[in-house]
Amino acid sequence: MTRMTRMTRSLSKPATTLSALFSKLVLAAAVAAVPLTTSADSIGEPGRDSGTPNPLNNVYFGEEHLHSSASPDAFAFGTRTDANDAYRYAKGEAIMETQSGKMIQKQTPYDFAAVTDHSEYLGMMPLLLDPNSPLRDTEIGKLIAEGTHESGEAAFQQIITSATINVPIPYLVDPKIMKTAWQKQIDAANKHYEPGKFTTLIAYEWSSQPNSKNLHHNVFFRDNVGPERPFSSFDSVRREDLWTYQEYQRSLGHENFSIPHNSNVSNSAMFALHTSDGNPIDKRWAERSARNTPAVEMIQIKGQSETHPALSPNDEFASFEDKFVHLLGSGGVQSLIDTSFVRQALTNGVGFQEMIGANPFKYGIVAGSDSHVSASVNEEFNYTGGHGNIDHSAEIRLSGAGSVAGEPAILFGSAGITGVWAPENTREAIFDGIARKETFGTSGPMIKVRFFGGWNYRDNLVEDKKFVEKAYKGGVPMGSDLPEKPKRAKAPTFAVWAMKDPNSGNLDRVQIIKGWYDQRGYGFQKIYDVAWSDDREPGKNGKLPPVGNTVDISKATYSNSIGDTDLSVVWTDPDFDPSQHAVYYARVIEIPTPRWSTYDAAELGVAPPEEVPATIQERAWASPIWYTPAPELVEKLDFYPGLQKRLP
Repeated sequence: MTRMTRMTRSLSKPATTLSALFSKLVLAAAVAAVPLTTSADSIGEPGRDSGTPNPLNNVYFGEEHLHSSASPDAFAFGTRTDANDAYRYAKGEAIMETQSGKMIQKQTPYDFAAVTDHSEYLGMMPLLLDPNSPLRDTEIGKLIAEGTHESGEAAFQQIITSATINVPIPYLVDPKIMKTAWQKQIDAANKHYEPGKFTTLIAYEWSSQPNSKNLHHNVFFRDNVGPERPFSSFDSVRREDLWTYQEYQRSLGHENFSIPHNSNVSNSAMFALHTSDGNPIDKRWAERSARNTPAVEMIQIKGQSETHPALSPNDEFASFEDKFVHLLGSGGVQSLIDTSFVRQALTNGVGFQEMIGANPFKYGIVAGSDSHVSASVNEEFNYTGGHGNIDHSAEIRLSGAGSVAGEPAILFGSAGITGVWAPENTREAIFDGIARKETFGTSGPMIKVRFFGGWNYRDNLVEDKKFVEKAYKGGVPMGSDLPEKPKRAKAPTFAVWAMKDPNSGNLDRVQIIKGWYDQRGYGFQKIYDVAWSDDREPGKNGKLPPVGNTVDISKATYSNSIGDTDLSVVWTDPDFDPSQHAVYYARVIEIPTPRWSTYDAAELGVAPPEEVPATIQERAWASPIWYTPAPELVEKLDFYPGLQKRLP
């Protein structure tokens, strides 16, 4: 493996003033000026924003899950910024944080964004402060008018409880007002859409939560019109009914898809082995799921949904931003782990493919924020909170005084982001990139990842100046099915390339994670270290030694004197069985860097909180590539014990 150019950086927690932000931007420019060794073709940057689509695709980073004051819970948290503010922030403009009055701004703008306000009570809450509205004198109206953290939390609890029991608060349901509010969301998206420069997607969140089991999905549209009205959980809490709505909108010309999120607190419901009615998953159900939900959100501020140490005991990186564990609105009930995490779902999906001939969990990977302050805060060193009066200052965040749905603010992470490989930055191209699953998610940094699969990639393919062109020609990108296995091929080959975010930590390693079903009807997983930095060698136990840790916790600084700027490799599965259905995805791990809470602690001159790690290893996840054996190679079972219905 070739040693790459290293970078060194030391950052302290910045203030949220414009002068401080200007200083950060100057520093970022100096850091980014250090050359990163790779071929231009690998990135796909030539032709970016030139007006000419790039057939090899460019990478675009953005936000797919964001709330503004039009969401009832965001309004209850004190947020008064709207969708227009959200898009301005995503584009790199400064906006005012409602509670503090300070200006907040991203260091690195996004390429695209979607504001996904809740369809439940959409746009109703601002009327609670209108002195001319009868809603001002209602119970929730009085709580909102009080304007304290306690009153906001009390209002939030009423709102989330109504969603949990699926009983709307009568005075907050007005179809005419909600229709007007929805049109404002559409207008904001279209106003800020700049083809070739910045893309917006018309979207909303369907917040189904039966018995506190999180089944939330964000729904996205390809056109510039959208539906007449959003579908809400008050219409139905069943995802099958959401799919029916999606299919109907598609028949009207409104192409769409939905993306589930926060499976980590779904109480085993998100990837359950049965339908909403408790029936076994059949082929039609699986095909509807795959058509309507092409991707899943891997991480956001309420934690990661990749896996859990209890599900992946051999994964040394399984415990990551996993402290948020309680069901929303449950009063402290901890979510069940089984069938709540993505890796297990991907593995079960290939089992279903064998058992019923269709995969209900054939997901690409995205990531977002779920911020409720119109600001997608993905930069640890620039963290400004995500829930208004609950966490808008370092003092409040570290005090433990604020909580959301019973979880203290300290347990929330920074925003994840989505990377999309697309020929150009347009609404259609971004939508289509997600729909075909040529996407990846990160925990916040703008790490770039390419992941291809084929049967005869050469070992030196990633060093070729035409790497990407040849990888497409000889195989498939992330989010695809491997081509039919040639007779002479012994095992699939995978080409993976990753480049660091110039404003974040160097790369520790690249892993490929495999899930499969064996001949006894059980699912398995295995993690392979395939590329790594610093000339390390695996020990006798096969484990790669840790990359090290340069973080000075008291100062919230670190050095990029370890790790590499980019890593790449062509890897062949050494355990391939041509008769077993399998799924593969790539995971990229950074070196340790300070968590946002450590930056906060350094700013205040106090010790970092003990409730969360002082350092984290940021990461990226590429969408999977699937292998389906030829039918004659598979000995189909009469019974698949790993796929039997398990009810919480």
